[in-house]
Amino acid sequence: MSMPGRANPTSGVITKTAPTFYFIGVTTGTSAIMKVFPAWAKALGRPEIVMEGIDLKIHDSAEAYRAAVAQIKYDPLSLGALVTTHKIDLFEAARDMFDTLDAYAQICGEVSCLSKRDGRLEGHAKDPITAGLSLDAILGEDYFARTGGIVLCFGAGGAALATLLHLINKPQPGNRPKRFVIVNRSPGRLERVRQMVERVGGDIQVDYVCNQDPRRNDELMGGLPEGSVVINATGMGKDTPGSPISGKGLFPLGGVAWEFNYRGELDFLHQALAQQAARHLTVQDGWLYFLHGWTQVVAQVLHIELDNQRFETLRVAAESQGFGARKPGQ
Repeated sequence: MSMPGRANPTSGVITKTAPTFYFIGVTTGTSAIMKVFPAWAKALGRPEIVMEGIDLKIHDSAEAYRAAVAQIKYDPLSLGALVTTHKIDLFEAARDMFDTLDAYAQICGEVSCLSKRDGRLEGHAKDPITAGLSLDAILGEDYFARTGGIVLCFGAGGAALATLLHLINKPQPGNRPKRFVIVNRSPGRLERVRQMVERVGGDIQVDYVCNQDPRRNDELMGGLPEGSVVINATGMGKDTPGSPISGKGLFPLGGVAWEFNYRGELDFLHQALAQQAARHLTVQDGWLYFLHGWTQVVAQVLHIELDNQRFETLRVAAESQGFGARKPGQ
């Protein structure tokens, strides 16, 4: 990772010359945030803050994760970070480096936000909040009572776990699906989700499917009741090529297709759009999730209140940079 500045010979930490907000990801340079953040900093009256990406390999070494955390922990002008893709791995590699971890971080076993307060490094799992805000905007009230649909989620990483946790915690039964089917190619992540569900309880039946064959995923999708929600939380179509389903898979009639990504090839999104009219689908890309995810972390790192008016200001500033969302149903 490239961190221009004056090196500390004893720790390898770079002493920054300007307040710096980090984005820890895989291909951070192509993210919309690199253009959006300067507009946000200006809108928030903090134009001196700069954005810097830290690109790490998927499932990188513990040393790489600890070095990224050390930069933020020990450099006074390193303010904090948003983490994508590496949320679980970074948590497992550097948990002991945090002075405090919020309740969601401890429940989910991940961090998506690093911030500092009074010199102490704090770790937060914001996804249960951000995924929830996004999902609620897509579905509206009593969606599962109205439709009888369930949820099929491809991928069992942090975003998928957070979405499930958000639904489990919904107080009104009509906002909770009766079943949540989660599919992942490796059993380890599925076991993490199972352990979380056992800890928090709830009345949602969770089915765990270990699979990486798109044809099997097609079968799972084909067996869904009408109105079901299908989520691509795998990173396929952005961090890795392809889609969890084949070109022959049929989305549920009257259902929702939610692509967590907003950039990349977005194969899953295009597959859903191709069936939108015939299957009466609501299709949503990841832009709304992007906005909620980033604004929640920016507010945490900069210690500002994020009310509806400020969120709307930041949304307009982001979309003024040429980015935008596919609205639900379009």
